[in-house]
Amino acid sequence: MKILPQSTQPPDRQNNEMARISEETRVRNEEAIRAAMERLLSGTLPPGGSTDLKTLAAEAGVTRTGFYPKKNRDGTPQPGPYQHLAKEFDRRLKALHQTGTIPDRKVAQIERLKDANGALKKRLEQREAELAKLRQAMKLALSRIAAQHLELERLGEQAAAGPKVTRLPRAITPESNGSYS
Repeated sequence: MKILPQSTQPPDRQNNEMARISEETRVRNEEAIRAAMERLLSGTLPPGGSTDLKTLAAEAGVTRTGFYPKKNRDGTPQPGPYQHLAKEFDRRLKALHQTGTIPDRKVAQIERLKDANGALKKRLEQREAELAKLRQAMKLALSRIAAQHLELERLGEQAAAGPKVTRLPRAITPESNGSYS
């Protein structure tokens, strides 16, 4: 007769498809999760932590997998034991963000930098538009100066070409007693 090794799992886990926790443990874990949720949402974050489910699970001392749905062996979905708390956490975090409160300093800094970057991009676009207008005005001014220069050269050549310039009589002045000079 061959002796089979005994299972290393506790008796309550040997015959179940998935491990179950006692009601007392689940309640205790939910209280720990709610306390950790309050700390995270109030901005009290552990070093290197963030306002996410990973940090929430670590702070509460539970596994992160309890926040997500699972599948039974037959493929039917089974909600995670703390999935409702994950949804509550996400809902409360979104509500805080909508009111402008960001409990995570890193996320708040990222949002500030995004806003500052957007403002700088807008200013840059305005400056580029102003520069384009100034360049257009400069081209117009240079073309007018060039046209005036060409006209002056033409008039200078015309004056140097010959005595085609007719002298006009001087204007009548009071000193000349009404006569032309």
